[in-house]
Amino acid sequence: MTRIRRGNIARRRRTKIRLFASSFRGAHSRLTRTITQQKIRALVSSHRDRDKQKRNFRRLWITRINAVIREIGVSYSYSRLIHDLYKKQVLLNRKILAQIGISNKNCLYMISNEIIKEVDWKESTGII
Repeated sequence: MTRIRRGNIARRRRTKIRLFASSFRGAHSRLTRTITQQKIRALVSSHRDRDKQKRNFRRLWITRINAVIREIGVSYSYSRLIHDLYKKQVLLNRKILAQIGISNKNCLYMISNEIIKEVDWKESTGII
């Protein structure tokens, strides 16, 4: 009988895993078992940190908006601004508000003043 050469599929799988881990240091890019372990660990970390990144950016936007709002008016806060935005049904998310606050503080000042006037007028007339 002729000799059967084996391992094509297994070799292809290992090389694919090695290509994923080619930038890792030491045995993490050379040994097959540690490569598979590190691949699993890297994928878990990337999945976890995508959610963490969303949280961190939301916190950053809130901090920026709050800083700009407190510069504008002493008695006005972030929570009151967001509450008034929802009351007036203005569709501006936190990311856009933070960008407006960084690039053009006067624009955010005008937005907050309009919202305050509208909400105060409705409350004083008893429309709400």
